[in-house]
Amino acid sequence: MNESSHNGLGQPVGYKLVPTMSTPTMLASPESSVGKRAGFARHNLWVTPYAPDERRAAGEFPNQHAGGDGLPAWTAADRPLEDTDVVLWYTFGVTHFVRPEDWPVMPVEYTGFTLMPFGFFDRNPALDVAPTSSTGSCHADGAS
Repeated sequence: MNESSHNGLGQPVGYKLVPTMSTPTMLASPESSVGKRAGFARHNLWVTPYAPDERRAAGEFPNQHAGGDGLPAWTAADRPLEDTDVVLWYTFGVTHFVRPEDWPVMPVEYTGFTLMPFGFFDRNPALDVAPTSSTGSCHADGAS
């Protein structure tokens, strides 16, 4: 939310993250080598103040450091998030539990999210859309 910018109803404007499905967090132990290097996968959502050198959730060289770099280190700094540009880090993925039916062709699994504007308009902007002059789609047989 941007507390400095308000819509006509006096509410702050912002964005809403809407996952298309629930996504698991990392299954590896936090003490494992993967768990240490991919600390960002312990949570689905992170928010940090914008910093141009913070570009990768796992840090700069995740295969070459012992762990703890990236989002866990940046959020541990406890920097303020108010009145500044922020970065929303959303980690999503799927955990596929294998079934006999998946062999030899594994089915597709979908995941993702929508980032929706929230509170930017005072009312539904589609209320001002002019009606169409075509009525062909209004009848089941297509006749006008």
